[in-house]
Amino acid sequence: MNLLTPKQAAARGPARASLAVLCALFVSACSLAPREERPTFDVPAGYAEAHASPQAEADASDVAGTWKPAEPADGAVPSPWWNLFADATLVQLQEQALAAGPDAAIAMARIQQARTLTARSQAARFPSLDVGFGPTRQRSSGAERGNGDGTAGSTQTLWRAQAEVDYEVDLFGKVSAGVAAARADAGQQTALAQQMLLLVQADVARTYFSLRQLQAEQTLLRDTVDLRASAVRILQERLAVGAVAPSLVDQARTELLDARTELSALEQQHALTRHALAVLLGQVPAAFPLQVEDITATTVQVPAGLPSALLERRPDIAAAERAMAADNARIGVARAAFFPSLSLTGSAGYASSELGNLTRWSQRTFLLGPLVGAALNLPLFDGGKRRADVALAHARHDERVAEYRRTVLRAFAEVEDALVSIRTLDERQAHAQDAGQTSARVAAAARARFDAGDADYLLVVDAERTHLRSRQALIQTEGARARATVDLVRALGGGWDARSAGHPAAAR
Repeated sequence: MNLLTPKQAAARGPARASLAVLCALFVSACSLAPREERPTFDVPAGYAEAHASPQAEADASDVAGTWKPAEPADGAVPSPWWNLFADATLVQLQEQALAAGPDAAIAMARIQQARTLTARSQAARFPSLDVGFGPTRQRSSGAERGNGDGTAGSTQTLWRAQAEVDYEVDLFGKVSAGVAAARADAGQQTALAQQMLLLVQADVARTYFSLRQLQAEQTLLRDTVDLRASAVRILQERLAVGAVAPSLVDQARTELLDARTELSALEQQHALTRHALAVLLGQVPAAFPLQVEDITATTVQVPAGLPSALLERRPDIAAAERAMAADNARIGVARAAFFPSLSLTGSAGYASSELGNLTRWSQRTFLLGPLVGAALNLPLFDGGKRRADVALAHARHDERVAEYRRTVLRAFAEVEDALVSIRTLDERQAHAQDAGQTSARVAAAARARFDAGDADYLLVVDAERTHLRSRQALIQTEGARARATVDLVRALGGGWDARSAGHPAAAR
C-alpha cells in the first residue's frame, strides 16, 4: 500500500473534483424530454374552392405532399402585401399604422420582449458569479467561545471582500430542457406579435375599403337627393297649373325624404368608420380629415398556393407549434426531477478585522460546499408530487397538440371561406353591373313615357328606386370584393407583395 503525504493528498483533491465535474458535464448531454413529433394531417393537394377560382394558382416553390413546419420570419414587419392594390393612399395609411399605431407599437414591443426572453434563457447554461464588499459586526457569548455560561462575550468587526460562484450541472438535461422551453416560449410570443401586426394591417385595409364604399354610396345618394328634389319642384309647378294630382307631389316628396334619411344614416356610418381608422393609425379622430375616392371594381388576384405551404406562412400556426414544443420540453424538466441534481458552489476572498489589512495574502478565505464544492441531491420520497408533475406536463402537452390541430384546421377553413367569397362576389359583381345597366334603361324609358304623358308617375318612382338599389348593390359588392381579397391575404399569413404575384404595380 502506498501512503500519500498530506501534500500529495491535497494535490489530488482538486484533480478528483475536476474529474467529477468533467464526468458530470459529459452526462449532461442526455435529455429526458420526449422526441418532438408534430401532429400529422391529411393535407389535401389543393383547396376545394380552388377548382372554381383563378385565385389558387400554385407558387412555383410549393411542393405537393411536403410537410413544411411553421417557421415565422425573423423580421418584425411582414412584406408589404398591400402593394397588390396599387393604391397610394392605402400604402400611406399602412406606413402610418406601422409607425404610429398603438396596436402596432404593442406588437413591436412584444417582439422585443420575446427576443430579450430568448437571450435571458441562455443564462441558465452558465455559472452565476457575484462579488461583494462590506463590514460585518458580530457578538458571541462566552458559551459560544467555549468559556462556559456567565463568562464575558466578545464583539468583533470583520471586513469582507469576496466572490461567490454557483452552477448547476446539467446532469440529466433539466437545464437544457428548461432553456429549450424558454426559447420556444419566446418564439411563440414572437409569432403571436407578428400575427397581431398582420391583423392590424388587415384591419387598416378593410376599414379603408369600407370607407371608400361608404363614400361611393354617399355620392350616389347625394345625386339621388338632387334628382328627387328637382322632380319635386317640377311636379309642384305642374300641380300649380293642374297638370298633376296632389298625390303625385306627396309621393315624390316621400321619395325625397327617404333618400335624405338614408343619406344621413350613411354619413353616420362614414364618420364612425373614419374614426375607427384614425384610432388604428394612432391619431385623434378630430384631427383626421381623410378624404378618399369612391370604391371601384377590384380585380386583384392572389394565388392561394398549396395547403401544405399554409403551415409555414401563418404566424398563428407557428405560435401554436412553438407552444407545443415548449410543453414538450417541460416534460423533460419534470422527468429530470426523479434523478439527482448536482450544484457546484464556492466563495473566495479576504476577511480582516482591520480594513487596512484586508488585501494581505494571509487574510484570504475560501468556502466550498459539501462533497468538494458540490451538493449532490438525490430525491427519495415526496408523496407522488414528481409523478403528478410529469402527468401534468403530459396533459398540458396534449392540450397544446389539440390547440395546434384546431389552429391548422381553422386556417384551412379561413382560406376556403375567402376563396368562395371572392368567387361568388365576382359573380355577383357581374350580375350587379348588368342589373345596373338594365335598370338605367328602364328608368330612362319610364321617365320619357311620363314626360310624354303616356305613363303614371308611380311607374317612374318604381323604376328609379330599382335603379338606385341596383347601383347601390354594385357599390356594396365592390367593397365586399376588396375586403374579401384582404381576408384571403390575411388567411394566407400575409407576405404578399406586387413582385411575388406579378402585379403590374411592381414595375412602377
